[in-house]
Amino acid sequence: MQGDREDKRMGKTLIEKILSDHTAVELDDRRRLIYVDRIFLHERTGSIALQSLHESGRTVARPKQVFCTMDHIVDTFPGRGDETLMPSGTQFIRATREAARQAGITLFDVRDEKQGIAHVVAAEQGIALPGLTMVCPDSHTCTLGGLGCLAWGIGSTEAEHALATRTLELRTAKTMRVTFDGELCPGVTAKDMILHLIAHYGANGGAGYVVEFAGSAIRALEVEQRMTLCNMAVEFSAVTGLVAPDDKTIDYVRGRPYAPRGEQWKQAVNYWQTLRSDSDAVFDREIRINARGIAPSVSWGINPEQTIAIDERIPSPDGGSERQTYMQRALDYMALEAGAPLAGTPIDAVFIGSCTNSRLSDLRAVAAFLEGKKVAPGIDAVCVPGSTQVKRAAEAEGIHIILKAAGFEWRESGCSMCFYAGGETFGAGKRVLSTTNRNFQNRQGPGVRTHIASPLTVAASAVAGVISDPREVSSMPAIRENHR
Repeated sequence: MQGDREDKRMGKTLIEKILSDHTAVELDDRRRLIYVDRIFLHERTGSIALQSLHESGRTVARPKQVFCTMDHIVDTFPGRGDETLMPSGTQFIRATREAARQAGITLFDVRDEKQGIAHVVAAEQGIALPGLTMVCPDSHTCTLGGLGCLAWGIGSTEAEHALATRTLELRTAKTMRVTFDGELCPGVTAKDMILHLIAHYGANGGAGYVVEFAGSAIRALEVEQRMTLCNMAVEFSAVTGLVAPDDKTIDYVRGRPYAPRGEQWKQAVNYWQTLRSDSDAVFDREIRINARGIAPSVSWGINPEQTIAIDERIPSPDGGSERQTYMQRALDYMALEAGAPLAGTPIDAVFIGSCTNSRLSDLRAVAAFLEGKKVAPGIDAVCVPGSTQVKRAAEAEGIHIILKAAGFEWRESGCSMCFYAGGETFGAGKRVLSTTNRNFQNRQGPGVRTHIASPLTVAASAVAGVISDPREVSSMPAIRENHR
């Protein structure tokens, strides 16, 4: 990641400030050894790192700063235990439980009230905080950048190193600022913002960069929406993404279980208030986007770059032969025709969940939309809260009653059908509108055709039975009659 500027008179970016505060050793002009504040593990890869560390005769350097949850493999059906649909899932769960016990780290087990998706739990428990460095063997760790936390995904080997030494070697990365100016239109969300960015600047647009999201539209977002935005920085190929902490961030963090208290809280707030890019800071690349010009967006192809506004038509293969071949492959897999409108395409199922859009604010928005409405006949609809605490809070507000009355399944928390690893799937050939972050081939199971969109767009489409614009609520009954 980015090193200090040679010209010490030049202002620093937020990214440079956090890195400067965490640099243990400058190895050379391209590498530095970074102090890691918090480490989060999950049962799919965490057990591997912990077991490898134990077998090598080493121990976790500071167990109190290491956390683990059961999220990727655990089933989300009511009454669940260690048994899973995923082959060998039970063994992963039990191996992780034993490895966490041996290491003396904090584990949020299957039936723990604090269990949930790692990136949801880390935020709601106050484990991730502004200005901290945090790693997890999961690419969507960048979610926590929404709090102003410098967080990124690592591999199991790097996790083992961080567990043993509390440090990691980082290579220099360039800095990018993406500024969203203006106000979002009604019905447009943070999910649409990040999909718009990726669609217009490419899935590789952030490669080699650490991205700071800024501008009036970012400041207007609530913290959970900022986490949605940062969650998909990795789909932009960025090292990570983050938003400068502000009063909203401080209010969000206040009183959480692992947040500082008393005099330490005052000191922390004073520090967090310094965490913003200086006015004279220089970024390696700047992108400016008019937020008013963003519409609800839906992916049509097999990577997040293949996304269009809901009112646009599916593009024809263009560019060089390699790009044309790839676009045609996407059209074939998704069973779509170039030039056809995406809106109005019949769907078979919807999924609301994942570390991108499964927080309480997401579920509130969906419930507000669905109240008094019904999912179209023949649509399988599943909602999986991002954590057990999100589930409990939603139930306390009656959100589950609204969703179930509309025709949604209401599940326990976990990653669920965000990805397929031999477990649950909607079935080959099914067209699914999903709040998840990836629409790769077979991502939600062999042959499943996944479109990614915001929770509002997913809810609107569930009611209509076809891909639908959430801004056009009044036209939805007619759309359903015409297409199903």
